[in-house]
Amino acid sequence: MSDDSFLREVEEELRSDKMRAFWRKYAPFIIGAAVLIVVVVAANEAWNWWRASTAAAASDRYYAAVNLAVEGDYPAAEDALAAIVEDGPRGYAVLAQFRQGSVQRQQGDAAGALATYDALSSSLDSQRLRELALILAGYTAVDTGTVADVETRVGGLNTAQHPMRNLAREALGLAYYKAGEYGDARARFEEIAADPNASQDMQVRAMVYLEQLAAVGADVSEEILPAVEASGAPEPAATTEQTPAQ
Repeated sequence: MSDDSFLREVEEELRSDKMRAFWRKYAPFIIGAAVLIVVVVAANEAWNWWRASTAAAASDRYYAAVNLAVEGDYPAAEDALAAIVEDGPRGYAVLAQFRQGSVQRQQGDAAGALATYDALSSSLDSQRLRELALILAGYTAVDTGTVADVETRVGGLNTAQHPMRNLAREALGLAYYKAGEYGDARARFEEIAADPNASQDMQVRAMVYLEQLAAVGADVSEEILPAVEASGAPEPAATTEQTPAQ
């Protein structure tokens, strides 16, 4: 055997011995890391499966509750929605709570609806959802409270750049109208009618409100009223008993 062959065999043996020693020393760590990776992947897959199956079940429960409301069984619908709020996934629990407020209003329980919307406006993480709850609370307070009650909910949203400003203005205008404060009501409705970013439906409603205000003797801008006729909005009855359409 040549010297080169002998040296190669010795080197290979040494490498083999080193590998065995390395494996004996680090094998537990290597195997442990591999097992951890498998466990993490399996746990992630299990979580995704559980979340999907839970969401599907919550969806079925939610739409079953909605169908109860559509069919007019409001007490059963409210009970079903309350159960989802109690133990459903976060997204469906929030959705069910919003719907719960709607069902309470449909039952004539405006105080309950107001409490539901107020709870949402103070507990949600999403700013836009909190603001939506405030708007719904504001509209509900028109029927049950004072101008101050409505102002407390939506007054902060009535700013020049806020995306929900016209909803806030409408709720405030209705509250002022109900209180007989026609000048303030007119100002809110004129702001909606003059806002180029207001939806067409909302502008038409604002113009109808202004026509109704004019019918009860409120001083409405002559520049606004012709636009009502051009919009094709229905003519209101000239009576002090009539309130703006909601």
